[in-house]
Amino acid sequence: MRCDIEFPGHGGTTLRGWLYTPEGARNGPALVMAHGFSATIEMGIDAFARVFCAAGITVLAYDQRNLGRSDGEPRQEINIWAQARDYRRAIDWLERRPEVDPCRIGIWGSSFSGGEVLVVGACDPRVAAVIANVPFASLADSAQRAAEPGAFEAIRAALLDESGNGPADAGGDPVGPLAVVAQEGVELPAFLPFPEATDWFLGHGARMSPGWRNQVTLRALPSVPPVFDPGVCARHIAPRALLMVLASGDVMAPVEGARETFARAGEPKRLEVIEGDHFVTYQGPGFARASAVMREFLSAHL
Repeated sequence: MRCDIEFPGHGGTTLRGWLYTPEGARNGPALVMAHGFSATIEMGIDAFARVFCAAGITVLAYDQRNLGRSDGEPRQEINIWAQARDYRRAIDWLERRPEVDPCRIGIWGSSFSGGEVLVVGACDPRVAAVIANVPFASLADSAQRAAEPGAFEAIRAALLDESGNGPADAGGDPVGPLAVVAQEGVELPAFLPFPEATDWFLGHGARMSPGWRNQVTLRALPSVPPVFDPGVCARHIAPRALLMVLASGDVMAPVEGARETFARAGEPKRLEVIEGDHFVTYQGPGFARASAVMREFLSAHL
């Protein structure tokens, strides 16, 4: 069963989405899901969530702040730290539900939010399992940074900073406006200048979510100190379970960097590589394979 829900994100910002509840669920496993860069939950999450719910898992799927049906200002502004922090608010809400065992909550992210769940999973001990789908998994110098003393501690401190002065509450001038993808008639630089991104967002994405907007502003970029680097965090997820699903031809979230991040992670972990580009897991045979692997992983680890 799917129903509309809302819950308070950080600072009281109302976040909205869907709750999927298995029949007769009580004190069982649960999963938090949010989409990637600028995308809304209509653009691919529903199909995954239905697979997981059919396997007996309660699923909370929501739109990131400032996007889609969720509140937050300025509209269309993306701050990766603020989005990651809201995963923790989603866990707060979900662990109080009678359907949910608070010790059996996993988190799922894809692409941009795939990097977010790698960081949150390392920093929040309540997380029981992490699924990162075609994730933004590393920066160019992740391996070097991961070896630096205190690098992970700095990331964790920044994520947990609720003083109002941390990167999730960054002030200053935003970057943009930018187009998400190149589009005829839109005279803005594209954040994702890849043909497969244009095809997915303006084809599948816009068809599924007519309210999606091809414009964003950015605040607190991942590479700006304190650096938001999932590649530093991966080894701190263990002993919680990690599944990374990669696309063999991914140039948007480069697959080799993701492999290196996975190699640094501890057990238990699983890597699944599917032939195709960054968007292969959202539809067709790629979706069928990815969702089955994810369902099996969640059944084993939640």
